[in-house]
Amino acid sequence: MGDIIVQKYGGSSVATTEKITNIAKRLIERKKTDSKIVVVVSAMGDTTDDYISLAKDITDSPDKRELDVLMSTGEMISASLLAMSLKSMGCDAISYNAYQLDIQTSGSHGKSLINDINISKIEKSLEEGKIVVVTGFQGLDDRGDITTLGRGGSDTSAVALAVKLNGKCEIYTDVDGIYFTDPRKFKEAKKLEEIEYEEMLELASLGAQVMHSRSIELAQKYQIELYVGLSCSDIKGTYIRGMKNMKLEDKVITGLATSDDDVAITIDVDEDKVVDLFENIAKENISMDMISQTAPMNSKITVSFTIPKEDLAVAKEVVSKYALQGEVIVDKDITKLSLVGLGMKHTSGVASKVFSILRKNGIKVKLITTSEIRITCAISSEYTDVAVREIAKEFNV
Repeated sequence: MGDIIVQKYGGSSVATTEKITNIAKRLIERKKTDSKIVVVVSAMGDTTDDYISLAKDITDSPDKRELDVLMSTGEMISASLLAMSLKSMGCDAISYNAYQLDIQTSGSHGKSLINDINISKIEKSLEEGKIVVVTGFQGLDDRGDITTLGRGGSDTSAVALAVKLNGKCEIYTDVDGIYFTDPRKFKEAKKLEEIEYEEMLELASLGAQVMHSRSIELAQKYQIELYVGLSCSDIKGTYIRGMKNMKLEDKVITGLATSDDDVAITIDVDEDKVVDLFENIAKENISMDMISQTAPMNSKITVSFTIPKEDLAVAKEVVSKYALQGEVIVDKDITKLSLVGLGMKHTSGVASKVFSILRKNGIKVKLITTSEIRITCAISSEYTDVAVREIAKEFNV
């Protein structure tokens, strides 16, 4: 019967009943060539945000278990509506949620990881000729409580199902593929025909919002080729695949991501307290990035690092205990500008060219981190557009 196709539709793709109906029509057409189709859906439109607002109307600190229960209902609505739509058009379909499939997760509420999925019901339904619709973003922990996977978690649900079903994975969203940089911010951005897992993983973790980074990790681990395209459109999208399937010649720079989601913290701290500081921040599940420190002077070190804005209040509580004189400097005027490309591994002078472009345009670099395939600079947000434009021009992307 051919490969199992796992498709995922994001919130904007299922935002209205009209859009859901259009998806159903395309699924029926697709079933003529691919008989086994599993569809993973997100909550409709901005439902998730709306639910968070409802919870915040009740309390400033909603119980995390109950918040997950609330948040999981959005995907159930989307799944049932799509299954109804398919059935109304004469195509047999069935929807399943996390309870029914025993999608096993671990970790904390709101940030769970998928451990396993019982696919027996899905396989039986596919053999019966049904299109199977699955709720994304959710699972069950070892206590049987419903959990959610964090923002973009439906991508991870889809890839996990493709792994378990040994199928192909297609991610449909409100953009027609993956671009060098966000086309909503830089209209001249070029679309990529393909991108390697490692490059996409870097871009996703650095602020490119097309794909969830955990889903890329999973796809890379199990070599699941991903296709990212525009919902209900025949415009060609982008493939995310392994190096062996890529074209031989890769660009120096494949993509550029910007993120305004971080703040920078700077403190003076005793040299022998730095490890304790980092350990206690980690205990709060706060992700630190762009860490830099000065050489010790009289046993004192100046440490700077970035963290997500949403974690600032908790981080300040931890950091203030270690800051000499209790002084914590917070810089909220931060945009992380990241260039990614496998070509950097064997091309010299990329970093110096980037810093030269920034200097020429009067842009001060506040923090820098690099890897074999990435350069990230923290700059003032007002210079983001200029930096993106000039770098794209210089590298002809």
